[in-house]
Parts: sequence; structure tokens; C-alpha cells
Amino acid sequence: MLTLTEVEALAREAHAAQTDKAGRPYTEHLRAVADGVAARGGTEEQIAVAWLHDAIEDAALSARWLTAAPLTDHTKALIRALTKQQGEDPEAYALRILATPGARLIKEADLAHNADPARLAALDGPTRTRLTRKYATMRALLGLTPDPT
Repeated sequence: MLTLTEVEALAREAHAAQTDKAGRPYTEHLRAVADGVAARGGTEEQIAVAWLHDAIEDAALSARWLTAAPLTDHTKALIRALTKQQGEDPEAYALRILATPGARLIKEADLAHNADPARLAALDGPTRTRLTRKYATMRALLGLTPDPT
């Protein structure tokens, strides 16, 4: 099985060329989500998933890689639960997250970083408004309290 250190290194390498919507290195987001999962009492497995939560969706790693990866079946299930499918509606995505033990905590940390006011402030107005609505909708679908910020 991959260690947490190996998972982090793998995620950093896989996302090395990727940037977020504000042009920042995407690995900053992955680090923030991993830190958020840890701060919420997440397990090492959940922290590992935080590092890999967007890897398949962003095509940084392939679904074939995930199938063969030296990760536990539950880790793979968490990654699959957090991988939004193209054209998938938010309700179906939220239901899959809720049906997978441990996935909601990871998504909560992801949403918290995505909705960080400083991060959103770096975006243009229309993008900021669209994403703020998107994140609020997902928080509601997951039964999370409104973002305190």
C-alpha cells in the first residue's frame, strides 16, 4: 500500500502543471484540502483521498491507474465517490458522496477551501458569483451548515 507521503508525492507530481481558476498552483488546493481533512479529525486514509480527490476527474491520473493502484478498496471507493462524472447533476453527485462512508468529510474540506473568501476574491465577478452559488448548493445537498465565512 502507498504511504501518505507517497500519495502526497504522487498527487503533487500528477497535478504539477495544473493551476486553479485564479492561476495558482493546483497543489496548493490539494494541500489545503488535506489539511482541512486532518483538522476535521479525518483518518490517514481520508487525508490520502484529499490529495487524490480530483486526480481522476481532472485526468491527472486515469481510472485504469486507480483500479490497479496500491490503495485499499475503501480508499478507491472514496476517490470514486468524489469524482464527479461529466454531465452528472449535483443531486446525484451528492447522493453518491453521502452513500460512501467518510466521503462527506473530505468534500466538506474541499468546499471550505473552494469557498474561502480570499481565494474567491482572486476571481472575476461572474466566476466568483457562479462558484459561490455552486458551493452553497452542494453544501445544502450534503446537509452541511452554511459556510461560516
